[in-house]
Amino acid sequence: MAKYLAELDEVFLALADPTRRAVLHRLGHGPASVSELAREATMTLPSFMKHVRTLESSGLIRTAKSSRVRTCELNRERLAVVEDWLAEQRRLWDERTDRLDQFVTSSTERNTT
Repeated sequence: MAKYLAELDEVFLALADPTRRAVLHRLGHGPASVSELAREATMTLPSFMKHVRTLESSGLIRTAKSSRVRTCELNRERLAVVEDWLAEQRRLWDERTDRLDQFVTSSTERNTT
């Protein structure tokens, strides 16, 4: 469980930054070189590379170097960590709102009789 939480923390940390989310959005359309991705960002290449390293260390992207070109690709399977967590949260909140609805409904029925 602790490993799962650490993985989740890494992914959410990576998703917390708008630049990194923009990179993931772009990579959702297909692989791109670091220089292509950096052109869309408003920062220096060394600063942008920090974002790439964060995304790579979180497992959200994979990079491969061929000659002088580093290409980035989205790792869609890694998003399953977030999907699983969100599904669990949704289930818990659905159960809670269902219980609240039952409580309110039964209280209303008792007060009208």
